[in-house]
Amino acid sequence: MYRTHHCGELRLTDTGKEVTLSGWVQTVRDKGFMMWIDLRDRYGVTQLLFNEEVSSKELLEKARTLGREFVIKVSGKVIERVAKNDKIPTGEIEIQVASLDVLNASKVPPFTIEDDSDGGDDLRMKYRYLDLRRKPVQQNIIFRSNLAIEARKYLSGKGFIEVETPFLIKSTPEGARDFVVPSRMNPGQFYALPQSPQTFKQILMVAGMDKYFQIVKCFRDEDLRADRQPEFTQIDCEMAFITQDEILATFEGLTKHLFQQLKGITLPDFPKMSYDEAMLRFGSDKPDLRFGMEFTELTDLAQGKDFVVFDSAELVVGICAEGQAEYTRKQIDQLTEWVKRPQIGAKGLVYVKYGADGTLKSSVDKFFSEEDLKKWADKMGAKPGDLMLILAGETEKTRKQLNELRLEMGRQLGLMQPGDFKPLWVVDFPLLEWDEESGRFFAMHHPFTSPKKEDVAKMMDKGLDVEAGKSLRADAYDLVLNGVEIGGGSIRIHDRTLQSRNFELLGFTPEQAEAQFGFLLGAFEYGAPPHGGIAFGFDRLCAVMNGQNSIRDFIAFPKNNMGRDMMIDAPSPIEQAQLDELFLNSTFVKE
Repeated sequence: MYRTHHCGELRLTDTGKEVTLSGWVQTVRDKGFMMWIDLRDRYGVTQLLFNEEVSSKELLEKARTLGREFVIKVSGKVIERVAKNDKIPTGEIEIQVASLDVLNASKVPPFTIEDDSDGGDDLRMKYRYLDLRRKPVQQNIIFRSNLAIEARKYLSGKGFIEVETPFLIKSTPEGARDFVVPSRMNPGQFYALPQSPQTFKQILMVAGMDKYFQIVKCFRDEDLRADRQPEFTQIDCEMAFITQDEILATFEGLTKHLFQQLKGITLPDFPKMSYDEAMLRFGSDKPDLRFGMEFTELTDLAQGKDFVVFDSAELVVGICAEGQAEYTRKQIDQLTEWVKRPQIGAKGLVYVKYGADGTLKSSVDKFFSEEDLKKWADKMGAKPGDLMLILAGETEKTRKQLNELRLEMGRQLGLMQPGDFKPLWVVDFPLLEWDEESGRFFAMHHPFTSPKKEDVAKMMDKGLDVEAGKSLRADAYDLVLNGVEIGGGSIRIHDRTLQSRNFELLGFTPEQAEAQFGFLLGAFEYGAPPHGGIAFGFDRLCAVMNGQNSIRDFIAFPKNNMGRDMMIDAPSPIEQAQLDELFLNSTFVKE
């Protein structure tokens, strides 16, 4: 056999046992008369000892041919280590090697296979099979596996059934761009890869499945960031005969279960906050509640003092950084430049320092008296020693800018503590968003989201104007954790007339709605039950639970920020014969 034990398994109690281990050579330390090799597998590292007094000359010479990442098999006796290593579980023992077999040699790897590698992102992605040997990456993949297992346990225990839905579906015009797949058997026609199983899970509710879930791969052809990939995974769920409160209770339970089982953390009950309240208090529909610095609107106090920046603004709003009045001019200048970057887009930053002696000094002393500034401080709840930071401009843009500044201050001041988790349900989103450029409404979530019951009559009114349309509220909810949306869902429309009206508001003609979603509208005519659901971003949940920003290291074979798989070099051109079979032109023929 190749092994009697794993490389992370043996302990001092195993002393004297004859064992066989197999794995990869991590490091070699040769002292001439004595050699040590660290042998690694998925389970850990065990030190091997080659001793001139015990080992044969041939064995020592064979050991000296080994390099990093050679695959070897050794047999020998477990002995107690003289110099113990309390940093690894096997640090009290080593193996006195009696025999050595080289199972496979290795080229010198292009980067070190250590916890802290010297390889850059692109290099590690090109040699992903080597990167996956590193313990931190392996632990992430194992965590992902365990998370999936625990999600399945919880949901199956609640009566959910797992159903696979198709990967080759119809392209739809709403949302992000689809990846499309040409059909050889239907020339000139295309499948799309699903951005989510949304319509299929609703059909399953019409079919009487009652509770559905799926850990499912989804696809979006969109610009990429650290928390986005062209293919990603969801925990996708749907329930029939259900209310919003029941859905929130079920999936709050799932989240608590996952944290308890995988992190040993007991989460408190999740608070709820309306979308409007979240935007007012934090300028974001996914606020990070690990720290305060809530927004205070100062428009009424700040205008009318001949400061044109404030007088011409729709909104003047600020945050208070407790105990930071000692920020230097250089630090404030750096913050000002930070908010003026194109990614943020603010035109400037006003500050007020509330000195420990009670004096108030600002960057706008020319226009505002100390009495004026004291009124600002009182409204913001500031006290001596605090720093107030204020932005002004168009309401929506300014709130978003101040949200970014708030998060930056949280990072600078170390207010986002690892291991601190603050979940939140954000509810009552707008149903529709108006786009001035195209002159039409878009669905804030997706076109199947139900309005609040009390807003149905308003929505069905044929005289609905833009302002009334903007005021429609969705029966929708997002689960936010530490400023990251980890899940979102809604109660769905289950009535054909209401669904058709929503399509109409979104700019679909009756013919377009029938062509795209006729199967769903038709299903609603056969006794569709009230239903709703949620989808968790599985990759994102893995990252957030481990305090990481990027989802890439929780995906075995991720794409880079250009959507490329560096290891297999995809996407790539294809042969003319394949294009001909698919009835496509030769624009992208492989040369």
